[in-house]
Amino acid sequence: MANYSEPSSSISFTSPSHISNGSNLSSSSMISEARSNLEIISLNKLSSHLGKLLLESDSNYGDAVVMVEGSHVCVHRCILAARSPFFDDLFKGDKDCGEKDGKIRYKMRDILPFGNVGYDAFLVFLNYLYTGKMKSAPLEVSNCVHEGCPHDACRPAIMFAVELMYASVIFKVPELVSLFQRRLLNFVDKALVEDVIPILLVAFHCELTHILTQCVHRVARSDLDDVSLEKELPIEVSRDVKSLRCKSHTKPGSVKSEEEALREKRIKQIHKALDSDDVELVKLLLTESNITLDEANALHYAVSYCDQKVVKEVLGLDLADVNRRNSRGYTVLHLAAMRKEPSIIVSLLDKRASVLETTRDGQSTLGFANG
Repeated sequence: MANYSEPSSSISFTSPSHISNGSNLSSSSMISEARSNLEIISLNKLSSHLGKLLLESDSNYGDAVVMVEGSHVCVHRCILAARSPFFDDLFKGDKDCGEKDGKIRYKMRDILPFGNVGYDAFLVFLNYLYTGKMKSAPLEVSNCVHEGCPHDACRPAIMFAVELMYASVIFKVPELVSLFQRRLLNFVDKALVEDVIPILLVAFHCELTHILTQCVHRVARSDLDDVSLEKELPIEVSRDVKSLRCKSHTKPGSVKSEEEALREKRIKQIHKALDSDDVELVKLLLTESNITLDEANALHYAVSYCDQKVVKEVLGLDLADVNRRNSRGYTVLHLAAMRKEPSIIVSLLDKRASVLETTRDGQSTLGFANG
C-alpha cells in the first residue's frame, strides 16, 4: 500500500508553525505556483484526452450521431449536454430512442431552427465543446482561390464565421457568440456588399442588433439594386435600407417621372412572371412594352433567383446578351458561379458565355465558383 504520509517528489507541504514568517510567505508562494502548474498540466491533458474522443469517430463510447452534409459525426451526449443547454434540452426527450447500434440519430437540418452549420464548422465547434480550445479553420474552407487575397474578408472566410455564429447562438455558447461577433464586425467594412448579406442575415435571425445596424448602413451605402434588396433581405430590413438611402439621397425635385415609374413597373412585372416560371407571359410582356430582355436584366434575374428550367427557357428565346453586365458589373456567368449551379453554368457556356470576363475589382468566374 502506498504511504501517503511521504512527501511528494514535486510538491511539499510544510506546517507554518515550524517556519518563520518570511519563509512561510516564500513557501506558500511556491506551493501556490506548483498547484497552478499542476492544474495547467492536468487541464491540458484533460483537453487532449477529450479531443481524442472526438477524433476517434469509430469509438464504441459515442452514443449519438449527427448527420451533417451527408457525413456522420459521432458524439457523446454527456459532454454536449454538460457544455450546451441546447443539447441538454434536446437529449432529455430522447433517452430511449436509440437504433440497433445503441446510437441516437439526428439530422443537422432538423435540429436547426434557422441558418446553416456545415460539416467543417460543426467539427470546429465540437472541438471547442470537447477541449475548450478554438481550432483554426481548415484552409480549404476558409480561403478563396484569388491570388494575393489576404483571406481576411473573402467569402469563404465570412461564410465559415457565419456558420460558427449560427452554431454558437443556437447551441447557446455565449463566449463564442462574443468571439464571432467581433470577427463578423471586422468583415463588414472590408467585404464586398454581396458577402455582407450573409452577415446581415445571421445578425437578423440571431438578434445581434449591433452587427445588424452596421450591415444595414453598409448595404445602404452600396450600389446594391432594389431588386436584390427585395429578394435577398427580410422585408423589414429591406425597408430600413431603402429608408436610409432616401434620407441620404433626397434632393428637391428628385421625384421619379411618370415614364420612369412606368418603366420600373413593367420590369417588375417581367421579374414576377419569371418568379412564376411563366416564360410565355414574359414574351407577352416584352411584346406589349418597349423594354427588352436585356434592359430588364431578365437573364441576370433568372440566373440568380429562378429554377434552372426557367433559365434554359429564357436562353431559348435567344433575346438576351449572355455577356451583358448588370449595373454592378457582373455577367450572368459570374452570378451562376456564385450560385454554384452546374447545370446553369453549362447552359450559359453552351450559349457562348465568356469565362474570361472579370468584375470591376478583378474577380473571375473561376474564383466565384471555387469561393
